[in-house]
Order: sequence, then structure tokens, then C-alpha cells
Amino acid sequence: MASQYDVIIVGSGPGGYVSAIRASQLGLKTAVVERESLGGICLNWGCIPTKALLKSAQVFQYIKHATDYGIKVENAEVDFSAIIGRSRSVAEGMSKGVKFLMKKNKIDVINGFGKVIPGKKVEVTDANGQKTNYEAKSIIIATGRRARELPTVPIDGHKVIEYRAAMTLPHQPATMLIIGSGAIGVEFAYVYASMGTKVTIVEFMPNIVPVEDEDISKELAKQYKKMGIDIFTNSEVLKVDTSGEGVKVLVKTPEGEKTFEAEVVLSAAGVTANIENIGLEEVGIKVERGLITTDDFYKTNVDGYYAIGDVTKGQALAHVASAEGIICVEKIAGLPHVEPLNYNNIPGCTYCTPEIASVGYTEKAAREAGYDIKVGKFPFAASGKAQAAGVPEGFVKVIFDAKYGEWLGAHMIGTNVTEMIAEVVTARNLETTGHEIIKSVHPHPTMSEAVMEAAAAAYGEVIHL
Repeated sequence: MASQYDVIIVGSGPGGYVSAIRASQLGLKTAVVERESLGGICLNWGCIPTKALLKSAQVFQYIKHATDYGIKVENAEVDFSAIIGRSRSVAEGMSKGVKFLMKKNKIDVINGFGKVIPGKKVEVTDANGQKTNYEAKSIIIATGRRARELPTVPIDGHKVIEYRAAMTLPHQPATMLIIGSGAIGVEFAYVYASMGTKVTIVEFMPNIVPVEDEDISKELAKQYKKMGIDIFTNSEVLKVDTSGEGVKVLVKTPEGEKTFEAEVVLSAAGVTANIENIGLEEVGIKVERGLITTDDFYKTNVDGYYAIGDVTKGQALAHVASAEGIICVEKIAGLPHVEPLNYNNIPGCTYCTPEIASVGYTEKAAREAGYDIKVGKFPFAASGKAQAAGVPEGFVKVIFDAKYGEWLGAHMIGTNVTEMIAEVVTARNLETTGHEIIKSVHPHPTMSEAVMEAAAAAYGEVIHL
């Protein structure tokens, strides 16, 4: 006899555990199936521990430049194992926090590998190979994604690694070549370069952080080159050779083929959904281009089965998965007026230094969409707070529809901009115009003033430029 639940969620990442808590709040008997640690990849191997590594790298950079602030520090050294240990400790603490939340909300945690099976059931295989079936009125698949392996770059976990291994290396490599310059690639580039590793980035697209506005990409490339990071765009890795002491990487660049040598190669060329062997074919759940298809409320083509987060077509971001999970369970619970998620108003954040934050249209995308636009840009070099903090790099760029004043997009690069982007998300959600932002008094001196100043720049009203 299968155990009975209202909702079973397969996966406990930021989509899964948030869905479980919201479901429990709505009075649904809920269980979560997890094969590893509560919190999923984001909490244990992604969002949280990488931010701990980034903070350690940033602190070391502050110490190295302490004389800029009138402070003398001598003989500062990187303790690589201690930095790795701190990162793991932060992740473990957060995972324990999720465990507490599961207990607090009376959510059953089922440890093992979950597989959906017909009849609204989940088969869970535990560490001993024992299989148990659990039944629910609704089943939510939230199994996330993993690092994508390129055909030309086989990952061996030692010389050619993915992000999980990059967080737990036994020693700091002298040289590292990073394939891909999305968030994972540029964040690890900053971590290792800041601590003294010679870093090279190889990117297939014309710009690093290729999903960002081109002005943002160019600014980050400029700052990274100042740090001594070598960047090769429009370049493709043809082959890796791990037979020697290090790794030899053959790269096709615009100038021809070049061979690079590195102690370690980090493959950061995207992610792929974890949908293999979880029962989709047996149940008849539809998949397109490696992702589960759903309606606007995350119901699959099979009644009673839902999917959220990185296994679906939305942006592969933790906060997207959480928002989708909440919407999904509120719809399951029958709440009135549940609204679909607006995927054009999702903030994206990259936590390198300088940080990157963006939402909505890039300038290029807005023009291609046919908008007549007004663009405003305010550099942090003109910000009193940024200058006082010693972080004048970067800028805020805003894009408005010239006809109606609609806030089409915003793109920021600089210190703490990931904390500033929520203003834009909220404003766009409320259909705030550029003039309303200009007339909203921002505190002085703050970095956030740059948002107001950029809006003013778009309308020819900027004061401090």
C-alpha cells in the first residue's frame, strides 16, 4: 500500500523546498524526495557556496589594496584550504536551515532517488537499493540541472573539472583555463584570479557574459583584463589533451588555432536538465529540446504531474524556480486569481567583481523589437558613494520606450548592483515610468542614486554629469 500525500515534490532545490513550504502553508500534506542534501545544487554546490568563495576573494583583494584606504597590511596570504572549508561550512549550515524548515512545516523528507511512475506515484530507491512507492494527488518534478559536458571536453574530475570540483579542489592551481563565460565561468574566473591563479577565459560567442547588454560585456572584459585575465572570444575549444602533467587545450581563435597549457580546465559551458531515468517516458510526460513542457501553471500533458524550475523552459535561476513553485502549488490548492509568471521581468545577477545585474530588454533587443527608445547611462565614477567606497568602476544603464515611458530594461555593473536591481523589477511590475523614477527621491549618498540619475540622463535631466 503506497503512502498517501496531497503533494510530492521530487527534488529539494530552491524550487522544490519552497514549493513544499508553500504547499504545507496551504494545508496540503506534503513530502519532498531528495537523493543528496536538502537545498539542492543551488544551496549546496551553486548559489550559496560560490558566494562564500567570492567573498573570500573580494576580502583578499581589499587587503591587497588596503593602502588605497590609508591602511597598511603586510604579508597577507591566501589559505586556500581554509577558504574552501569556509564555503563548505556556509553551505552545510544553510542545508541544516532547510532541514529545520521542513520539520517546522511538518513536511516529510524522503531520502533517495525519485522516479515518477503511472498512477500518480513516485518510486523512491534508497541508499540500500530498497524501492518504496509513494502516492499523491499531485506530483511536482523539480530535479534541476547539472553541468553540460562538451563532446570535445570530457570531464575527468581532476584535470578537466566542472563547477562542483572547482569548489573543492585540494590545492589552488597555478593556472586555469575556463571554457564559457556565463555566470559560472566569470564568477570562478574572479575567485581564482583574485587569489593569484593565472586565468584564461575561452568564449564561443563574440562577448563574455553573452546574454548581457553589450556595454556590460565590454565593461567586464575591461575590468578583467586589468586583473590580468586573458580573454578569447569568438573562440572554440577543439580538443583537450590530459596525457601530460597538465592540460593542453587546442583552441580555434579568430587569429587561427592556438594551444594553451593549464594545470586545470574548468568546463563552464552551460547546464543540462536532470530528466533522464526519472520515469518521464513511462508516464508519457512530454519533453521538447531536453526540457519538460508545461502550461502557464506548470502542469504537464499528463494529469496530476507538474514540473518547475530548471527542467522547464524558463530561465535557469533559483529565484525563478521558487516563484514557479509557489505559483504551481497555489494553483493546485485552488487559490483564486493566481497569475502566470512574467518572464520578461526576471532579474539576472552575476556575483563577480564588479557585479552584474539586469532585467528586461537589452538595448539591442529593444531596438530589434521595434521600440523607439530613450537610453540613459550614469557612471559610478560620478557617484559620491562609489568614490568614497573606492569602487568607481561600472555604471547603470536604463532603457525606456520613447512613446509611453515604459521601462523596458536596466543593466548595471558595479559594486552591490545585485542589491539594487529589485527597485527596477518592482517599478516595472507597477508600470512605473522614467519620469516617476526621476521624481522619486533617492537617498544621498548611495549607489542607488545612480538609478535615478540614469533615468534623468535618458530624458536630458541628469544633474551630476
